[in-house]
Amino acid sequence: MTSENDLQTLLQTCADEPIRIPGAIQPHGVLLTLDEASWTVQQVSANAGSLLGIAPQVLAGQNLSSWLGDAPSERLRTRLLNESLDEINPISLHIGDQTVEGVIHRHDDLLFIELEPTQLHAESVGLDLRLTRVLRRLQSAKTLSSLYEISVNEIRALTGYDRVLIYRFQEEGHGQVIAESANPELEAYQGLFFPASDIPEQARELYRLNWLRIIPDAGYVPVPMVPALRPDNGQPLDMAYAVLRSVSPIHCQYMHNMGVRSSMSISLLKDDQLWGLISCGNRQPLRVPHALRAACETIGQVLSMQISALEELHAQRQRQAKAGLLTTLAQAMADADGDVYQGLIEHPEDVSALANASGFAVVIEDQVHRFGDCPTAEQVKALQVWVQQQPAPVVATASLGTVFAPAQAYSRVASGLLAFSLPKPVENAVLWFRSEQKGSVQWSGNPDASKVVVANRLQPRESFEVWKQQVDGTALQWDVGDVHAVTDLRRSALESDLSRQVLREKDAVRARDELVAVVSHDLRSPLTAIVMQCGMMQRLIAADVSPASKRLNSAIDTLQRATARMTRLMEDLLDTSTIEAGRYSISPQALEISQLFEDAWSLLTPLALNKFIDLTFSGEPHLKIMADPERMFQVLSNLVGNAIKFTPKDGLISVTATLEGEFVAVSIVDSGAGIAPDQLPHVFERYWRIREGNPSGTGLGLYISQGIVKAHGGELTASSALGVGSVFRFTVPVASPA
Repeated sequence: MTSENDLQTLLQTCADEPIRIPGAIQPHGVLLTLDEASWTVQQVSANAGSLLGIAPQVLAGQNLSSWLGDAPSERLRTRLLNESLDEINPISLHIGDQTVEGVIHRHDDLLFIELEPTQLHAESVGLDLRLTRVLRRLQSAKTLSSLYEISVNEIRALTGYDRVLIYRFQEEGHGQVIAESANPELEAYQGLFFPASDIPEQARELYRLNWLRIIPDAGYVPVPMVPALRPDNGQPLDMAYAVLRSVSPIHCQYMHNMGVRSSMSISLLKDDQLWGLISCGNRQPLRVPHALRAACETIGQVLSMQISALEELHAQRQRQAKAGLLTTLAQAMADADGDVYQGLIEHPEDVSALANASGFAVVIEDQVHRFGDCPTAEQVKALQVWVQQQPAPVVATASLGTVFAPAQAYSRVASGLLAFSLPKPVENAVLWFRSEQKGSVQWSGNPDASKVVVANRLQPRESFEVWKQQVDGTALQWDVGDVHAVTDLRRSALESDLSRQVLREKDAVRARDELVAVVSHDLRSPLTAIVMQCGMMQRLIAADVSPASKRLNSAIDTLQRATARMTRLMEDLLDTSTIEAGRYSISPQALEISQLFEDAWSLLTPLALNKFIDLTFSGEPHLKIMADPERMFQVLSNLVGNAIKFTPKDGLISVTATLEGEFVAVSIVDSGAGIAPDQLPHVFERYWRIREGNPSGTGLGLYISQGIVKAHGGELTASSALGVGSVFRFTVPVASPA
């Protein structure tokens, strides 16, 4: 007996089989890889000499003409230089006394040339006319079932395979036969399921990359590549796009067990994902020529487009049928008081009908509202947490217990789940449920028989007889229209919720602004009174030199500084509020830079002299800016004041103004200690004083200065180097000569 762990290891080994790099091809053709720069063959299949009639001394590494002959090689080179691969494929070449058909592709910096001897096929006569007729029938199909039937019947008639079926992948990875055309003596597969393990994930990826894969004879002996590894990098050759690529021996054994000797698979894609396969099988070896393969590939491509078109048409019809419900629910959410979900709670019948559910639940923070057949409130809450963790905006499953194990406890009422949540910090979700639907599934053989181990190797299953399995924990599949309707509802809920957030934020900003304005107004009078009383007390005790008077005078100084700081804070808060609300107003006028510098020099030079700092102002003569004089002076004095505060004694500070196109650039350069690199990005944030070690400031100066500069249409930036100093630079529009 094989343990479960060992079995899982073998399954993983099978899934990881290097099917892209088998190192060999099927023997009905020849593969050559070419370096286009040097036109030399890098690797060839070992059968190339015999199949192409080449002398045995010709080896890999020689010019392509040594393999194909001068004329075919030159013809191929000319076409590659002047045509796309789509125009070239399939190509016909005359090599020696034989004609070969080939397909060419580029991959991993190599040119892959795959050649097969030309074969005549009765069905190739008049193929273009037949293909046109088939495509016309496919495009006129009004239903998916008729579309499938046309495809399988026509491909079987064209190719001569015993059986042609369409195999669609289901949610869990299993496949179901949804259409079939077969010889009457064969056992029917219509409606049967095949387990996901029949086609491992990496094999599905190759089906997604290639429209067609063919095995003319599953009993073949693989032909190795020579040399075995790429000579340019020493790596195995990646044959992901090679038509002749040798397939897994496990798959060949699978075909043998199924009674199939030859097969062809045509991929069906939807939104660039593997939707299903057209699978062709024959009890005897069968080689389909290139012309027929190309026709079948075209049928597969058109069928893929038609499937998408008809499914989308079906979804649109269902969406239109539910348009009235969606309009009603969207309006209810928009009109609801409080949370948008409240509007859904008030229309339970419409919400349930939207997804054809047996029950639904709405989670709003700590409240769970349940309607119809639902799990308990606690179970719904746990499920809601899981839903919010899923990457998809809408979660849909008909087997909830397989993806969320706790749901197995309530599968009777909720085997199916269709749900969404909104990107809120609070817990929220709308969840639709479908009850368990007891039934059975018919498999093509026991799916557990695919896990047979012989000699410590996983073997393909041997039985494909119909095997019926009782199914528990599943519900009726959610229709594409259900998913579309719930997706549309989520979009409406998101729009309504965002609108409410914007309104709440606007109201909060307005309330804060009003509060700041009221507080500032109410505090301004008492602060002014305090300043006046302090001045009066200082005058009264000016002549008194007693120790008590000195202590009182010191206390008054402290009170005045605190009052001045409170006044500055109120002004800064008012400025901050108007900046954040986008209502910061300025009154620009033509202003001489020299006058602005002179005013700043008069105010700030005493502060600089106290620290023996050399403070200089310089600018181009007659330079004028368009600026609000009071606001621009506030910016300049703030920046120069900061430079003085953080520049050590005997330092240097230079303030310069230069014309730069339509702007004047003002730079304040100091020789201070500099700002740490991790702090520099934060200097214009509110309340940065804590980080910059400036407990005496409000922490709003640079933030306000940036707001003022932006209001003028300019930009304020900062750069710094530790131990060297900092540079604060702002721009402001130049005044026009007029």
